[in-house]
Amino acid sequence: MNFKPLGDRVLVERVEETNTTASGIIIPDNAKEKPSEGKVLAIGSDVEDVKEGDVVVFGKYSGTELVLDGKEYLVLEVSDILGIKG
Repeated sequence: MNFKPLGDRVLVERVEETNTTASGIIIPDNAKEKPSEGKVLAIGSDVEDVKEGDVVVFGKYSGTELVLDGKEYLVLEVSDILGIKG
C-alpha cells in the first residue's frame, strides 16, 4: 500500500471486534456495527498529536472510507479523533 494523507489527515485501519458474545453466540458480519477504533497507519504533514501505530477512537460516522489493494481503510481528519487508547 502506498498512500500518504495530506495536511491534518490520518490513514486508519479499523480494529475488528470479536464475533462472539460473552454467552458464546456468534454475531454475523452483516449484523455488526463497524468498529469505531483503529490503528493509525500513516499521518499527514500537519499532524502533531497522533503518531503511526497509535490506536485511536473516532466518531461513528467520521471519515471517508477508502479501498486500497482490496482492503478497507478510513481517512480521518485529526479533529474526528476523540482520543488515543493506551
